[in-house]
Amino acid sequence: MSAVANAQVDDHAHDDHGHHHKETFITKYIFSQDHKMIAKQYLITGVLVMGFIGIAMSLLFRMQLAWPGESFSVFEAFLGKWAPEGVMDADVYLALITMHGTIMVFFVLTAGLSGTFSNLLIPLQIGARDMASGFLNMLSFWMFFVSAVIMVISLFVEAGPAAAGWTIYPPLSALPMAQPGSGMGMTLWLVSMAIFIASSLLGSLNYIVTVINLRTKGMSMTRLPLTIWAFFVTAIIGVISFPVLLSAALLLIMDRSFGTSFFLSDIFIQGEVLHYQGGSPVLYEHLFWFLGHPEVYIVLLPALGITSEVMSTNARKPIFGYRAMVASILAIAFLSTIVWGHHMFISGMNPFLGSVFTFTTLLIAIPSAVKAFNYITTLWKGNLQLNPAMLFSIALVSTFITGGLTGIILGDSALDINVHDTYFVVAHFHLVMGISALYGLFAGVYHWFPKMFFGRMMNKNLGYVHFWVTAICAYGVFFPMHFVGMAGVPRRYYENTAFPMFDELTDVQVLMTVFALIAGAAQLVFVYNFIRSIFYGKKGPQNPWKSNTLEWTAPQEHIHGNWPGEIPHVHRWAYDYSKTYENGEYIIEGQDFVPQDVPLQENEEEMNH
Repeated sequence: MSAVANAQVDDHAHDDHGHHHKETFITKYIFSQDHKMIAKQYLITGVLVMGFIGIAMSLLFRMQLAWPGESFSVFEAFLGKWAPEGVMDADVYLALITMHGTIMVFFVLTAGLSGTFSNLLIPLQIGARDMASGFLNMLSFWMFFVSAVIMVISLFVEAGPAAAGWTIYPPLSALPMAQPGSGMGMTLWLVSMAIFIASSLLGSLNYIVTVINLRTKGMSMTRLPLTIWAFFVTAIIGVISFPVLLSAALLLIMDRSFGTSFFLSDIFIQGEVLHYQGGSPVLYEHLFWFLGHPEVYIVLLPALGITSEVMSTNARKPIFGYRAMVASILAIAFLSTIVWGHHMFISGMNPFLGSVFTFTTLLIAIPSAVKAFNYITTLWKGNLQLNPAMLFSIALVSTFITGGLTGIILGDSALDINVHDTYFVVAHFHLVMGISALYGLFAGVYHWFPKMFFGRMMNKNLGYVHFWVTAICAYGVFFPMHFVGMAGVPRRYYENTAFPMFDELTDVQVLMTVFALIAGAAQLVFVYNFIRSIFYGKKGPQNPWKSNTLEWTAPQEHIHGNWPGEIPHVHRWAYDYSKTYENGEYIIEGQDFVPQDVPLQENEEEMNH
């Protein structure tokens, strides 16, 4: 079937070559249906623009935590009436927390990471002319763009943006009169998320169909690079779990605007009984976390896939345990859908149900550990090329392990009760999901930048500065945060001055904030390097990292259909690095890698992975 589908795409691409040069500015750069351009659109909108907003918000509320009640002119400049005389208002603190979480999790790490790299790499690495549906792909990006615009607009409404934490639990989110952040800002949040979910589903369906139907001749599933496995499984998780969040958002919109009581019951406001009866906020928690936990892996798996590719290429070694890596991706995907209750251990759930969720949560440590050990074994005795992409990949393994270990505590219902809703939780998920996924994103940008921007390379030395400052500061922020959480400091409080027992921790808050501000400044180095390299970056060879995958066989200048003439056929898996004959000679004389489109040589055995 894939051969037939590809033949059709092939012919179509050849027919198209004649007409394609008439592209206007609008069809080439704005409403483009070319997966390479859409990947760049996602990267610039999701990562650079939304990422900048999300990180800026975190720096503002970190300053408030370090120096509560202090006056800062930067607060007045950015927050206006929400910071009278430069002192941050309590309401806007919660709004900043909410918008930071929403933007980073959904817009930067879900859309920015999957949208950029699934679009760029799926057709190029499986040997396809483009996505299965270019039109749906374009639609997916523009729905994402509209949802991002609505989310940004919600920052400017009079009563302020949504403020209920990024999980927007009712009743705060379900009663427009509850607080300023429950008004128009919350409605816009819900509308934006509904459009975002539609965009995500369109993208995911496109990725799945493309991987199943459009692989080139010889590209069996066991010859796919691990990047493609990760994007493929991520898309499947998205299709299964995102509709549940959509239902939660729609029911919440009905509770807010149409008088229903899905999530509300027995509500009193200032002594007055409201008419809501029979709903349950815990139902919302179930619906939210049924997406919320798979979401962690929707964010993390693409980063792990990128790491597999970057690490194998730069260790000049085959990835260790290819089939185990694929199996662990599949196991993580399955288990991620049956662990959501560990976010709700203190919601009054039956203790027996808590023990079931504890069991499934601890099970997920097994495939995660398989991946961690396989990464370390891939590095073992490798000829390591420590470029910025490789350093970020190694750092990802570090944060994946350190963040994952605290997950064992939080996944245990008896131990979680002590640290639930403290900074311990914040430290855990920022390391294992936030920082790890960001490292994967950076590794991918440094590695595939030449593929995206016509062979230009990013500046390596600026990359080193970016890496070391970011890596040191990330631990500088989130390592002390575990201890603040174990001391009992609750999350989302805009100041802890009411609790004398936390006074001695203010120095730690200052330390974390200083690290956060330096880390924020380091991202400016990345942005400068990125933008400058697009125009003035040094031109590299067609295959700068001496890599085996198909995207490096495509020409540097972007053409419609990716390859002029015939699509390369695949004869081997993607990880034939440092492969030798029995006498120790390389398969191709003088080079330690064998690209996937090179046929098996005489007396060469295919690697049995």
